[in-house]
Amino acid sequence: MAKESSFDIVSQVDKQEVSNALNQAQKEIAQRYDFKGTGTEVDFSGEAIIIRASSEERAKAAQDVFESKLIKRGISLKSFEASEPKASGKEYRIEGQIKEGIDQAAAKKISKTIRDEGPKSVKAQIQGDELRVSSKSRDDLQEVIALLKDFDDAALQFINMR
Repeated sequence: MAKESSFDIVSQVDKQEVSNALNQAQKEIAQRYDFKGTGTEVDFSGEAIIIRASSEERAKAAQDVFESKLIKRGISLKSFEASEPKASGKEYRIEGQIKEGIDQAAAKKISKTIRDEGPKSVKAQIQGDELRVSSKSRDDLQEVIALLKDFDDAALQFINMR
C-alpha cells in the first residue's frame, strides 16, 4: 500500500521583513521633498501600523510608500489590511494590521475549493489557523498547489511537503 503524502497550507509573514519595510518607508518619507515639513510619519505601535499625515492625500501617499516597500521585501499585500484615512484633530490617520493565519471562513473556502475543483483523492483538514492536505499521489498534491496559487482571500504558503 502506498504511503500517504501531505503538506500544510499556512499564511505567515516574516516579522523581520515587515520591520525592514517599515524602516525603509520611514527613511524615504523623511527624505522625500513632497513630505518635508508636513509631519507625515509611519510608526509601529506594538500591534498596528499607524500612518499620520496633515492631509488625506499625504496619508494615502505614505501608505503607498509603505506598501511598495512591503512588495520589494516579498510580502504580499493580501497580508496588509489598512483602514480608510480618518480625521483625528488636525491630522489624518490610517491604521493597518499585518494578518497572519488563515481564518475559519477562508479555511472553509479553501477546503471547498479543493473538494470541488481538485482531484478526488485529496483530503483537506482544518487544523486551527492552517490546513493539512493529504493524498496518496504527490502529483495530486502538486495539482492542488497550482489550483490555490491565485487564492484571493489570504497570502498562502505551502510547507512541510512529505
